[in-house]
Amino acid sequence: MKVLVINGSPHLNGCTDRGLREVEETLKAKGVEIERVNVGVKDVRGCIGCGFCREHGRCVFNDIVNETAPKLAEADALLVGTPVYYAGANGQLHAFLDRLFYSTATTIDKTMKVGAAVVSSRRAGSTSAFDEINKYFTISAMPIASSTYWNEVHGFTAEDVEADLEGLQTMRNLGNNMAFLMGAISAARQATGVPVQERTAFTNFHEG
Repeated sequence: MKVLVINGSPHLNGCTDRGLREVEETLKAKGVEIERVNVGVKDVRGCIGCGFCREHGRCVFNDIVNETAPKLAEADALLVGTPVYYAGANGQLHAFLDRLFYSTATTIDKTMKVGAAVVSSRRAGSTSAFDEINKYFTISAMPIASSTYWNEVHGFTAEDVEADLEGLQTMRNLGNNMAFLMGAISAARQATGVPVQERTAFTNFHEG
């Protein structure tokens, strides 16, 4: 099994990284392969709704989004980490996820790929950022892995996170739950296949 990890923080050894590493080490102990992509250090622009991806199967901007798409296709789960800015996720990460999910909507079947979000904040705003990330999963037929608290760590520095014992515990529980969920889905996939998703209806509310 393989997990694709997306770090949205521009601080490669910061608080978000510390939380993600706790999940990664737990997954590795379960025999899960990890691949990390650091988005926060990249220059990522937002989606312009041009429709290029619908015709060509890739984003018109040939950058880290297109580089990551094949890795998402191969992964059994997606773990996304973000710092909290103004009670929301990192803007670069938002742009990245918008384009990654939109440009692969018809080329990568995300059904039953496990999704999980990890957020880090100094004090507050973490649950709203957590909700933002989870919405990418819930629109894509991706089961969300949960833990024993919302998936967050707290601190101003990575050293501060070391003192957040409950936060690190939450990360380890998340890793164990992700591994279990991926294994259960893999077994069900082999036994019965994944549920077929209906996609024929497209309601557009307009007059006339």
